[in-house]
Amino acid sequence: MSKNTASYWNVLSPENSGKWEPIEGTEGMLEQLTLAMDGVTGDYTRLTRFKAGADTKKFGSKSHDYPEEIYIISGRIYDEAFDIWLEAGHFASRPPGEVHGPFICEEECLVLEVSHPSQSVNVPR
Repeated sequence: MSKNTASYWNVLSPENSGKWEPIEGTEGMLEQLTLAMDGVTGDYTRLTRFKAGADTKKFGSKSHDYPEEIYIISGRIYDEAFDIWLEAGHFASRPPGEVHGPFICEEECLVLEVSHPSQSVNVPR
């Protein structure tokens, strides 16, 4: 099986604003919109929206046992693990186990995330 497909649609159009979901456990600071999902492998493509003023320090840093790619579409976000402001146009291809975050966001930031749980490896944490 592969990721589900969808016909062309403008995910940022006001009529699709109700499709965004809060990310559980982030106290409303982050929202997500899943664009494609493989129901068998768990691989997914989604947009993550960090609201202005978001600060995930109390949630700590993150890592995954699978690779993920991110692309900053708009805004900017500070990644404490790398001591860098990621701005529109920044891209990262994170290997399994790479620590990232916590994040600080002064203005709204929109991130495209492509994650590959099907490529999970056993990574020491």
